[in-house]
Amino acid sequence: KHLESITAKLEEMGVEVEDFGDAVRIKPAAGPLRRINVKTMPYPGYPTDMNPQIAVLLCLAQGTSILTEGVWDPRFKYVEELTRMGASITVDGRKAVIEGGKPLKPATVKCSDLRAGAAMVIAALATEGETIIENIYHIERGYEHLVEKLSGAGADIKKIYLMTLKRNIPLRKKWKLQKPLL
Repeated sequence: KHLESITAKLEEMGVEVEDFGDAVRIKPAAGPLRRINVKTMPYPGYPTDMNPQIAVLLCLAQGTSILTEGVWDPRFKYVEELTRMGASITVDGRKAVIEGGKPLKPATVKCSDLRAGAAMVIAALATEGETIIENIYHIERGYEHLVEKLSGAGADIKKIYLMTLKRNIPLRKKWKLQKPLL
């Protein structure tokens, strides 16, 4: 029941959702994703924590969508990173106007927080080519074994380390995604 607001929006976009009570199965839309409007609200409304992830899908949907943040003002910090990937998003206060329908392009992007990091992963999986995601510690603190799980689903993803010259200590960790999964 706690996923209803999310699955309802996915269905509105044309995605097939099967509910098994304690699990859901998502199947791709039969045609292009449809544009929708989303407003985040406290439970049981659409969750603010899913704002960045639905924004990626809205970038891929045909047409203009409006995403309104009704809970947490600084939620749109991820938008700059999606625009590096070719997204067309204009933010005005608590509203983002997303012009969808164009494929996202690979780029080097950074995570500003856990939810934005999840959005960068989704966006990278939707591109053709190599995307590098930096500041992955945000993602790793919330998603266990994500590299292994995505690899198991067919993604070409690996963690790369940049070492200091003196002590072989990891300086930065990144994920590199190469093969589109979506």
